[in-house]
Amino acid sequence: MPRPSLSRREFIQAAVAAGTCVPFSASAFKPSPVRAAEGKKTRGPNDKLKIGCVGTMGKAASNIAPVQDAGAEISVLCDIDANRLAQAAKLYPHAKQHADFRRIFDHDLDAVIVSTPDHMHAFPVVEALRRGLHVYCEKPLTHSIHEARLISELTKSSGAVTQMGNQIHAGSNYRRVVEIIQGGVIGEVKRVFVWQGGGVRAGKRVKEGKVPEGVAYDLWLGPAPYRPFHESHFHFNWRYWWDFGGGQLADFWCHYSDLPFWALGLTYPTSIEAKGEKGHDGDNECPNAMQVDYQYPARGSAPPVHLTWYHGGWKPEGAEKYGLSSAVLFEGENGRLLADYGTHKLFMDDGKQARSVKPSIPDSIGHHKEWVEAILGNGKTTCPFTYGAMLTESAHLGNVSYRTSKRIEWDAKKGEAIGCPEAAAIVKRDYRAGWTL
Repeated sequence: MPRPSLSRREFIQAAVAAGTCVPFSASAFKPSPVRAAEGKKTRGPNDKLKIGCVGTMGKAASNIAPVQDAGAEISVLCDIDANRLAQAAKLYPHAKQHADFRRIFDHDLDAVIVSTPDHMHAFPVVEALRRGLHVYCEKPLTHSIHEARLISELTKSSGAVTQMGNQIHAGSNYRRVVEIIQGGVIGEVKRVFVWQGGGVRAGKRVKEGKVPEGVAYDLWLGPAPYRPFHESHFHFNWRYWWDFGGGQLADFWCHYSDLPFWALGLTYPTSIEAKGEKGHDGDNECPNAMQVDYQYPARGSAPPVHLTWYHGGWKPEGAEKYGLSSAVLFEGENGRLLADYGTHKLFMDDGKQARSVKPSIPDSIGHHKEWVEAILGNGKTTCPFTYGAMLTESAHLGNVSYRTSKRIEWDAKKGEAIGCPEAAAIVKRDYRAGWTL
């Protein structure tokens, strides 16, 4: 990775400190050729893990704090918004500060936390993995299927300890549901319904925009197409634009569909068919309401599974009787199991009786603490990137089907949509000039 000259670095740091928007040039930077072995180092028994954080406030804040609480040291903070960076610096006054995520690799680190918008996840994650650093990254793991597969392979080759930010996975409720399903209480499950109640915020595209003071906007855009600044695609709102996120499906799939993936051992779908309604007057095209039907193949003796996702108020027929705006419903040969983040309930068919299942999945010590302890050699993470990448891929495939207006027949081995060449540009998106992985 080429480094800027000292004078250039000093200029950037001074400008950020002064709240000035610095026009970063992506073409000045290239991915690091450093391989995984270079990042390995020997730690003393009393050394604290040194963590670099890309993104500092909002969701990032709730990722950073528990990592420090688990005994790690927050060594470097990075944010393209100098205002947010200043707020975080008050909480972690000894941490170094940067606007550009690449600068965190100038420091001696053990691990990196990535809590950026989706379109920027892959860049710091890939760089960290290539350096042999451990990584925690928010869900969905990536902005595209190509990025997910690249990160999965790098995770395997690097041996890094990874955890995707699927925090609900650590709750005891999901564990009890998995035990019930895998214990055969409702029999073989061939049908799953997932619904999520949220919708999309309408956004506006402008010909000219005024970038807020202290925001390095060109760096925020990163590999995404250039769009004049507007608050409706910035902090939080980026989720509802294809340029930066994947709508409600990408935002919530990894939380809700994690449950059937875990309980049923799902992998890659063979076909995906989506339909939806834009349902808003914004310039952003992400649909306010959506239905996606996924067909998952048999796994050993377990039967194929048909999973249907809904959001934006769309639900399966009869869902109103359950009284939940967001839920996962398993339908088995002997009954049904309904679950949300914190509760679950069995509905056995007439003449069938639920039997008790002995708890077999230990409760988590905490999603972030799992990661810290696993780095120290104590246990394993439960949402490593190899799992997170696979889970994320299904979310992206739903959007691929919607955006191409086609049923997708998916060749998981090749990572290709059979007979749908237009899907390729979504599976592997083009990056803005100067940005490569």
